[in-house]
Amino acid sequence: MTDVDLVVPVREGPVNQQLRYALRSWAANLPHRHVWIIGYKPPWLSGVKHIPTRQTGTKYANTTAAMWLACERPEISDPFLYANDDMFVMDQVEEMPALHRGPIREVEAYYAARASGSYLRGMRETRDLLVEHGHPDPLSYELHVPLPVSKGGMLRALEAGRGLAVLHKRTAFGVLNGIGGERIEDVKVLHRGPRFDRSTPFLSTMPDAFANGEVGRVIRAQFTRPSPYELRRR
Repeated sequence: MTDVDLVVPVREGPVNQQLRYALRSWAANLPHRHVWIIGYKPPWLSGVKHIPTRQTGTKYANTTAAMWLACERPEISDPFLYANDDMFVMDQVEEMPALHRGPIREVEAYYAARASGSYLRGMRETRDLLVEHGHPDPLSYELHVPLPVSKGGMLRALEAGRGLAVLHKRTAFGVLNGIGGERIEDVKVLHRGPRFDRSTPFLSTMPDAFANGEVGRVIRAQFTRPSPYELRRR
């Protein structure tokens, strides 16, 4: 797995402490070759590969553009790991598995009971797209963990969902390419409190939970050493 690259879309913003500690966790626990930052490169970053982009669309459009770029660049490994800057690997992982969240219908019911908006609309439109492609009860891959991605498979998913404003790219890729995988609960921690699953090898946080919550304290306490991807202060 050491010849697999990590591809990380990054939004604008110079601090991004979540990215700093995500990189520390990947350096410690997730074997890889290079880290590719697509989008904005914070000034403290070092030793990464960078593809700058203009981020003029929604966050969904920006990450879709990042995936197109990653799949079209021959320098990036095939397959690669698609990660976000709020995904932490807490224990040693020799090879990143394919993981899913269960049927979209169950995930949709969870979100529909709590909120509406573009994310839920995109989930429903992605589900309908997959049904049209012959998958009557598709799985959701919208987990906050790195996802192994083949370039050809992701390009097929992006092309199929080209007309959707909020394509659920992970789900479209996983279903259209039949990657299967193991079901887990999502690892995103939304709150400041101490109650979260500490046995999972993966964690993810909201910015407030990372900065002010118990989950952020646990992550920062585990990864105190700078990674090779941080500029050293003189």
